[in-house]
Amino acid sequence: MITRYFTPGESVTRATHRAAVGVLFFLQGICFASWASRIPAIQQRLGISEAGLGAVLFAIPLGQLLTLPLSGWAVARQGSRRVVLYAMMSYALVLVALGWAGSVWQLVPALVLFGAAGNFSNIAVNTQAVGVERLYDKPVMASFHGMWSLAGFAAASLGSFLNGKGIIPGWHFLLILVVVLAALAASIKSTVPHDPPTDPDAPLFVLPDKELLGLGAIAFCALICEGAMFDWSGVYFKKVLAVRPGQVGNGYAAFMCTMALGRFGADWLAARLGTRRVIQLSGVLTATGLAVAVALPTYWPALLGFLLVGFGTSSVVPLVYSAAGKSKTMSAGMALAAVSTVGFLGFLLGPPIIGLVAGASSLRVSFCLIAVMGLCVSAVASRVNVN
Repeated sequence: MITRYFTPGESVTRATHRAAVGVLFFLQGICFASWASRIPAIQQRLGISEAGLGAVLFAIPLGQLLTLPLSGWAVARQGSRRVVLYAMMSYALVLVALGWAGSVWQLVPALVLFGAAGNFSNIAVNTQAVGVERLYDKPVMASFHGMWSLAGFAAASLGSFLNGKGIIPGWHFLLILVVVLAALAASIKSTVPHDPPTDPDAPLFVLPDKELLGLGAIAFCALICEGAMFDWSGVYFKKVLAVRPGQVGNGYAAFMCTMALGRFGADWLAARLGTRRVIQLSGVLTATGLAVAVALPTYWPALLGFLLVGFGTSSVVPLVYSAAGKSKTMSAGMALAAVSTVGFLGFLLGPPIIGLVAGASSLRVSFCLIAVMGLCVSAVASRVNVN
């Protein structure tokens, strides 16, 4: 029944809800990727060193981490539609501030706010996705995350084009703001109006139950793998494979390509094989891809390995979020925030751990560690209720 959480006068179809929430995921992805595509230009304009840039970029996860508990509470109290509207508007507005920042001291607090707005929009938009999934009674979460990945490709391409034309980030980000505000105005009324009923007197901080902690552990292992690929794939191709300069980014591109493709196919697989089997298969694919890249450190085998890793990591987090949204002990927003908190620690800690292990031994050894994390995804999924 598609009106399960709606009043009798509301007749918006579930397909319209799905399209509207897909737009929100695309907008969230295009905001983040627009910033990422112009980091080199902003670094050059502000004269930030490589080491300094690493410290500056830590402001985004700091803003995310500080607001993780608050975002779940806000969604539970105010509803995901209201939170996603204000959070997405804030996300785009702060993006403009990043483009016009005139110094590091202006950039850093703006990045903290950017991380905070991104976190609020992330929890709210995933809660919206959980609401749509309840209307379909089948997995649809991964396709939404596929829209985020698709937006990343679009934003990166636009950023490269505008950078080549000499358009400064400030004007670029103003364009993104206009697009976001227009798309929000067109889509927000078609989003899911009411989240599943929750207790209005629920406390701000609630300890997640064993099941949610297990889902968080899966997300933790998966996001260690994702974070490592985001930050270290280019380094691996450059230093371990010693490829030509024009091939350095090919491993990352291969990973992102199959990650996006995998997300659009993950719901279909989950509906036929079951969520648990898909997550287990994903962990095995991740480990296999990394093992190939480590055992055969030449261009084509490593490229094939990174393609497999992209498929392996593509579906885990969306399917875990889908399972968390069905929690019977917490509201969807609070459950998503709890799982995100545990998983985000993996995304935050993974890249520096890789660097430490690589410094003590080699980058190939550190990628072996990431392969073990892929196997841990499969192992934990076998013990946790993810269906």
